Amino acid sequence: MSKNYRAEGAEIDKRVGALFKAAPAPMKPYSQLVSAVSGDGALSGKVKELMALSISIAIRCEDCIVFHLRAALKHSATRAEVIEAISVAIEMGGGPSVVYGGRALEALDAFAE
Repeated sequence: MSKNYRAEGAEIDKRVGALFKAAPAPMKPYSQLVSAVSGDGALSGKVKELMALSISIAIRCEDCIVFHLRAALKHSATRAEVIEAISVAIEMGGGPSVVYGGRALEALDAFAE
């Protein structure tokens, strides 16, 4: 039985939103950092989100995987691009990244439904 990744994404948004309200002083500069680095530059926003997805898999952050996969898809990342990003994570993270890469693939398929 696969997870409900759409609901999980909404829960992540809710928790992050609550943190922004509870701790605006540190979260405002963090938000500015995210805005400064996530837009198109020498690398496209899509490439940056795919990079963030790979890192999320390699560091084994389940919520980060959902967050950055969803963002990559919003940037029109294709299934093939996501699978290559998962492969890079496996190269860098070894066996544990295989397990978390499987989670990312499961989430990709769930978002595609």
